[in-house]
Amino acid sequence: MANTNFITQLHNCSPKKPNTLFTNLYLLTFATFLCTLFYLLGLWRHYPSATAADSSSLCFHRPTNTTTTTTSFSKLDFAAHHLLPDPPPTAARGPHLPPCAASFSEYTPCEDQKRSLRFPRNRLVYRERHCPAPEAALRCRIPAPHGYRQPLRWPASRDAAWYANAPHKELTVEKKGQNWVRFEGDRFRFPGGGTMFPRGADRYIDDIGKLINLRDGSIRTAIDTGCGVASFGAYLLSRDILTVSFAPRDTHISQVQFALERGVPALIGILASIRLPYPSRAFDMAHCSRCLIPWGQHDGIYLTEVDRVLRPGGYWILSGPPINYEKHWRGWERTRESLKDEQDGIEDVAKGLCWKKLVQKDDLAIWQKPTNHAHCKIKRKIFKSTRPFCGEAQDPDTAWYAKLDTCLTPLPEVKDIKEVSGGRLSNWPKRLTSIPPRIRSESLEGITAEMFTENTQLWKKRVAYYKRLDHQLAERGRYRNLLDMNSYLGSFAAAIVDDPVWVMNVVPVEAEINTLGVVYERGLIGTYHNWCEAMSTYPRTYDFIHGDSVFSLYQSRCDMVDILLEMDRILRPQGSVILRDDVDVLTKVKSIADEMQWDARITDHEEGPYERQKILVAVKDYWTASPPERN
Repeated sequence: MANTNFITQLHNCSPKKPNTLFTNLYLLTFATFLCTLFYLLGLWRHYPSATAADSSSLCFHRPTNTTTTTTSFSKLDFAAHHLLPDPPPTAARGPHLPPCAASFSEYTPCEDQKRSLRFPRNRLVYRERHCPAPEAALRCRIPAPHGYRQPLRWPASRDAAWYANAPHKELTVEKKGQNWVRFEGDRFRFPGGGTMFPRGADRYIDDIGKLINLRDGSIRTAIDTGCGVASFGAYLLSRDILTVSFAPRDTHISQVQFALERGVPALIGILASIRLPYPSRAFDMAHCSRCLIPWGQHDGIYLTEVDRVLRPGGYWILSGPPINYEKHWRGWERTRESLKDEQDGIEDVAKGLCWKKLVQKDDLAIWQKPTNHAHCKIKRKIFKSTRPFCGEAQDPDTAWYAKLDTCLTPLPEVKDIKEVSGGRLSNWPKRLTSIPPRIRSESLEGITAEMFTENTQLWKKRVAYYKRLDHQLAERGRYRNLLDMNSYLGSFAAAIVDDPVWVMNVVPVEAEINTLGVVYERGLIGTYHNWCEAMSTYPRTYDFIHGDSVFSLYQSRCDMVDILLEMDRILRPQGSVILRDDVDVLTKVKSIADEMQWDARITDHEEGPYERQKILVAVKDYWTASPPERN
């Protein structure tokens, strides 16, 4: 009975369900302990002489007999005994193109003021282009000044520019009473004034418009000599007149630079001893407002050059000394006699050029060039003019470093006395797409009217493709100043004419056909240039640069690096570049562009990937000179 109770109590104390999890854990722990113990005992038995210093060798040596010799780990030889020869050295990634010193932020290589002092001062020759020798050219990137900002967008830029972009206040003092420019806070203000139009360029142009028609589209292209800050050209834009403004880099510091910051077409230039870099019969109107050019001196050589670039029937407008000297001679601090002699000299030169004086009213005088030379030739025989016509050997369109001459550039022959030499131009905007007279008359060998029309349509398609590749180009108003490095017929500029931009169309002097005259006959502007040299403009002139086959044209003429460095100099920070060329050429260009801190990529031709010609799209990084050190 007692045993029965004991068994019953034991059964009641035991769990109803055995705990198998803890049982298995105990067994696993016990087995692990035993394995570890026997493993350590085995090591101790087989390696009785091993020391702590040799314990790492246990994993690498197996005893071969009862007497074991240990080997030091430090004596192991891991050197390779079968070597391949070293590969040949590869070419460097690209040339080293470091930033220039901050003092070069406004460097203009061909108008360097220190170099210019080596040249004659007679007739201001020292202010012309004088480029450094190739071995003397800088191999560094021109920095923007510290604090540089993207220019204001057009049309706000016409009236203001950031001080940091062109930090020069000299003109605000020198021309304070003439309303050229004022300094306010962090920017310059341009009231639109000038030496001869202190009331403003707009009212001054209105006065001209009362004397000749500026609104019917017959006047589209103009040239302003000695332009100041280019207010005359800036306010002509609202009348659909596109003006090339030029002035030398002289004591009027940054006048052309101010014009470019305003978004107005301008170049550094001077009338001295060489021709202006434009073709004959290019401009509908030429203008000088107290530009200080001695028009009546040196046998009228400067006015003769204006005649060369002026279109048949074009106008020359002069204001300032000596016009209206009877009223202003005291303020000009000159004698009446000297001013009268100066005006008589100008009148004589104009007559020798067969110009007609249309009007002189108040401070304005306007002459008109004849539409042909039929009457002129008759008059010259009667009055026995001493100014000869230029010979046939002198190409009127050759202008790059060509010397000025006093001979009269003959106009193309006409069959009727009422005919316009070279062909009548359509009024703007029809002029843009009409067949240019130089092509219509077949004076450009190899270019037909059909080719012109096809080229115009082709570039409409290409520009549309460009805008898909470069969102900044597609953004209306993002860009203002554009450059086409190899413009041919100007069709790139024609395709983008409805955007708020202007394009400087360059025809390289090495081009097979001189087509710059066609560009002007379309109502566009441009210049001749040799891309082995620097352009006559300030750093950071252009927002966008386009080039079609430029590097193929120059690959045997000069170093690709120098051309790209010049592009970098004249391109604004965060500006864009689009180049089209052979794929091998663009590959070399990209390797250099990478060294210049351009974000560059090569993409397919608009016709697809199987075209050998490709397109490089690049954006210049934003960077500036370091902050100036302060004492």
